[in-house]
Amino acid sequence: MYITITPQKLGDSYAESVADFVAYLEKENEDKSVEDIEPFFNQYGDAISSKQVIHDIDGNTSKLKKNEPKFYSITLNPSQYELKKLQNHSEALKEYTREVMKSYAASFNREINGRPVTVDDIKYYAKIEHERTYKGTDKAIQENAPYHKKIVALKNEIQQIKSGRQTGDITEKQQQIKQLEKEAPRKINGQLIVQGMAKEGSQSHIHIIVSRKDQSNRYSLSPGSKYKASEVKLNGKTVKRGFDRDAFYKNAETTFDKLFDYKRNYVETYQARKTFVKQPQQYYMSIMGLPANEKAIAFKMLGKAGLSTPLMNIPTNKVQLVMKAIKQLKRGMGKAIESGSIGI
Repeated sequence: MYITITPQKLGDSYAESVADFVAYLEKENEDKSVEDIEPFFNQYGDAISSKQVIHDIDGNTSKLKKNEPKFYSITLNPSQYELKKLQNHSEALKEYTREVMKSYAASFNREINGRPVTVDDIKYYAKIEHERTYKGTDKAIQENAPYHKKIVALKNEIQQIKSGRQTGDITEKQQQIKQLEKEAPRKINGQLIVQGMAKEGSQSHIHIIVSRKDQSNRYSLSPGSKYKASEVKLNGKTVKRGFDRDAFYKNAETTFDKLFDYKRNYVETYQARKTFVKQPQQYYMSIMGLPANEKAIAFKMLGKAGLSTPLMNIPTNKVQLVMKAIKQLKRGMGKAIESGSIGI
């Protein structure tokens, strides 16, 4: 599970309205029949219109300054392995989202009217999407880039020849294009992968728009707080503050596992991701210390993410080779995490 929490920005400033973001999330519903449309939903309601989402989020910004985010975007990105455990993606992910938002509320170290924050205090709207397209940062696009660039140049030359602005053999250039398409390393059903192409396999994921203010429009609940869950003295009183992201991420992961009886491998865990970022050598050692069957699964997952697993299977006393593996792992894993291609 790869989760992100981001304030919605437009350039250097925060968006004054959620309208553009809502329009972006509605793109997948275009040209679909009524029964195939994925509407917005929240904790207690289904089939919520985009008009209501915009009205409610934009109208819940009391006393927020122009340089403060009015809403946050949370994305829940299950991996291919996790999605395989779901029978009905839409209904299962809707149930999962509602449980995750309970954890979101509980991660605030705040009190409202003398009680802890609950999901009933959170104003949010969520939407499930089932498609993803390739972006420039994806490994497949980067590997195909040299071939795609040459193909585009050849196609341009063909157009120049057809218009009479250039001379040359069109048939020869078409053969060169076919050869480049054949040599390109990444394809889907024989077709060269390019930006904007739909990704293969299950791609279901959830977008959540959550208001900065609570349901009453009185209290600010920021998951972007620079403070972790803590207490501080303010005007002689002890005040709770902060949002515990670690707790939120871990609970979101545990919730999925309990709901769908999912057996999570070490490399899929939030703790593994933290270890990878802060202590890559320990990450490597932890994988090598797994039981044989779990280590085999870990290698398989890492291999599908594009990493060289044979290099990882090195005795830990071979220090130089181990460090080489760690460096390669960090490069490859970083790209995999950024593109959401593995579930951590």
